[in-house]
Amino acid sequence: MSTSLAPARPARISLAVRDSSTMLRRNLLHVRRYPSLTLNLLLTPVMLLLLFVYIFGDTMSAGIGGGGADRSEYIAYLVPGLLLMTIGSTTIGSAVSVAMDMNEGIIARFRTMAVHRGSVLIGHVVGSVLQCVMSVVLVGAVAVAIGFRSTDATVVEWIAALGLLVLFSLALTWIAVGMGLSSPNAEAASNNAMPLIFLPLISSTFVPVDAMPGWFQPVAEYQPFTPAIETLRGLLLGSEIGHNGWLAMAWCVGLAVLGYVWSQSLFNRDPK
Repeated sequence: MSTSLAPARPARISLAVRDSSTMLRRNLLHVRRYPSLTLNLLLTPVMLLLLFVYIFGDTMSAGIGGGGADRSEYIAYLVPGLLLMTIGSTTIGSAVSVAMDMNEGIIARFRTMAVHRGSVLIGHVVGSVLQCVMSVVLVGAVAVAIGFRSTDATVVEWIAALGLLVLFSLALTWIAVGMGLSSPNAEAASNNAMPLIFLPLISSTFVPVDAMPGWFQPVAEYQPFTPAIETLRGLLLGSEIGHNGWLAMAWCVGLAVLGYVWSQSLFNRDPK
């Protein structure tokens, strides 16, 4: 009995990898054929970057620093938050894409085929993480073009920063996938995923937490985005990370596990 079952596990793993790769290619082809959604989601962080640097930069830098206006200093402060905001906005596309798949009948078609069950979601998740990384690179390139510099970060800190961005992308993507699966249509999925854009607006992206009203500071400080932003600032700019490092990791792992369990539970339900 044990001898006959031995080849089954490698075969299942090979099937899962093959089907997941196929689903990943499918999702990347959709992005290439319909780039308007990704471009629209990218416009928000890019426009906010340009708006706050060139319109509010002098005023904001003077208010934060307590001295004279220094736009370059505010660019350095702003960019880490905008990079994480870019991830939040990009993952909304995953929620919309999953909702479209669920409502257009393609998932029902996959259920009748010899396709590894988990490969559909894995394709969406891996594709979304790759899109997040490319989006971050694009927004980072715009930031460098207008003056952002990180001269003090070591190679290890850059690798750690990239790892944080990828892990944060993975966590938010699983949450977005769950939102897409629980939504009745693509429009509802887009609306349900709006907190992924709203939360960075009430974090330390634009101003320090201690500049906010006292009653609101705990909300801003301990939500998922602020610890990740402060950790990224510490890695790239040399500021104090403190407790934000482990808090960011806890949020990333917790959201990833929650999103994974939620998504699997919704996806494995029998279709009505």
